[in-house]
Amino acid sequence: MRFKRDAIPVMVLACLAGTAAAQAYPAKPARIVLPFAAGGGLDVTARILAQKLTERMGQSFIVDNRTGASGIIGTEFVAKAAPDGYTLLVGSQTTQAVVPAMYGKLNYDAVRDFIGVTEIAMSPLLIVVHPSLPVKSVKDLIALAKARPGQLTFGAAAGGTPHMAGELFKLAAHVDMLLVPYKGEGPAIADAMGGQISMVFSNLPVALPQAQGGRLRALAVTSPQRVSTAPDIPTAAESGLPGYEASTWFGLFAPAATPREIVAKLHADTAAGLGAPDVRERMAGQGLFVIASTPEQFADFLKTEIPRWAKVVRDAGIKPQ
Repeated sequence: MRFKRDAIPVMVLACLAGTAAAQAYPAKPARIVLPFAAGGGLDVTARILAQKLTERMGQSFIVDNRTGASGIIGTEFVAKAAPDGYTLLVGSQTTQAVVPAMYGKLNYDAVRDFIGVTEIAMSPLLIVVHPSLPVKSVKDLIALAKARPGQLTFGAAAGGTPHMAGELFKLAAHVDMLLVPYKGEGPAIADAMGGQISMVFSNLPVALPQAQGGRLRALAVTSPQRVSTAPDIPTAAESGLPGYEASTWFGLFAPAATPREIVAKLHADTAAGLGAPDVRERMAGQGLFVIASTPEQFADFLKTEIPRWAKVVRDAGIKPQ
């Protein structure tokens, strides 16, 4: 097929338009939607990222907390937003894997409607028990749970990573433990310290000070390797449950049709910002470890991570609260 000298193919025009948009991007303030309330690791992560993108890209990146329906409201808002790089999502395995599996049919598809810019960070959990519980390791905990089926309790907000970590533990260890639902991690930790519940799977910055102070006993971290902030605490795999891993992860997402040039630019500035020593130090203080993967690496990660947590939801029979 021939083209006249002055007839440029539509596909070429589209590519040129996308390149021009990327070169001009960002030309106005952008928003980073956080589908949960302010406070906590996800909110801290989004605000650190917004600050660094603002500094590097010369336009304001503003965190927009759009809460409700277990993160569905904010996530759907981004899925249906214009794919121009001005509406982004800081999501997690809760928004991209757990909630879609729990609720079934949603008004968006967590895989089809998003493109991953980068995995921002991950945070292992700490398995802690009340000091009166006669266990010193994960192996001991599994033995006790098998000896007392349905009697040991763990507290968590339904659908969050601490809840899912507990459900994965039950499935992997073939034990029966009872979930006590809470509205947040703070009340669960308080009741664990008071002996009202047996244990929690908790984010490191929340549980570690309580373990170091003797108010709770730390059994293991849930990451594949030990963590630098608590090097004496073994992993769950080391301590009695080989292959067990359950970490919180956060990622930056854009609507699926966002031009690849814009995604690449967002990734480059995000990775540079996350690589700054002050950012890594602040994140580590929150129990977060910077990842800054490429879009391709993040896509490969999501292909395994989303089905993994969806399977836990199905196998555990978790339903919306």
